[in-house]
Amino acid sequence: MNPDSDGTPPTSTESRLALIDEVLTLPYPVTEESEDNGVRDSGPAHHLLILLASRDFWDDRSPEIVEPAEQEIEAEFSVLATALSERWGEPETVELWPYLAEDLVAEDLPDRDGDGDGDGRGPGPVPEPMGRLCSLAGSMQVWRVPGGTRWLGLAVGQADPEFPIWLLAAVGEVATLPG
Repeated sequence: MNPDSDGTPPTSTESRLALIDEVLTLPYPVTEESEDNGVRDSGPAHHLLILLASRDFWDDRSPEIVEPAEQEIEAEFSVLATALSERWGEPETVELWPYLAEDLVAEDLPDRDGDGDGDGRGPGPVPEPMGRLCSLAGSMQVWRVPGGTRWLGLAVGQADPEFPIWLLAAVGEVATLPG
C-alpha cells in the first residue's frame, strides 16, 4: 500500500462490506503482494485493505480542509463498526503502539509459536499486519471471526500529515493478537 496510490477503494458501505467478506475467504499468499492498484496488500497470514481514502494534504493542511476529511472517515468507520458488531458482537480494542517499540522483548509479543512459553518466537520482526498498522494507527477495533482462526480489524490511519487519511481493514490470524 502506497500513500500515493492512485488505486480506487470501494465507493459505498455495501461495497466495503462485500470486500471485507471476500477477503475473509481468500487464502493468504506465500509471499508479500500488492493488488488492486495498491488498495490491498497481502502476505503470509494477513490481508490489509484501504476501504476509504481522503484527499492528500500536500497543498493545504488547514483545519478547514483536514477536519471534514477526518469526519468523513470517522463516520464511515462508525457505520462499518456498527454493521460488523451486528454480525459478530462487540469488538475489542487492540493498541498498536506497543508494536512500535524498537526494543521489543519476547514477552511483549503474543506467543505466536503456540508452545505456551510466551516467547513469541523470540524478539524479531513484528507479525503482519501489525507491523504495518502500527506505523499508521494507534489502535484498532477487532472482531474474532466466528468459526475460524481469523480476526478482522478496523482502524483509521495516516502515514504522515501530508498523506491521505485511510479507513483500513486488516485480516490476520488470531495467534498474532495479544492475549
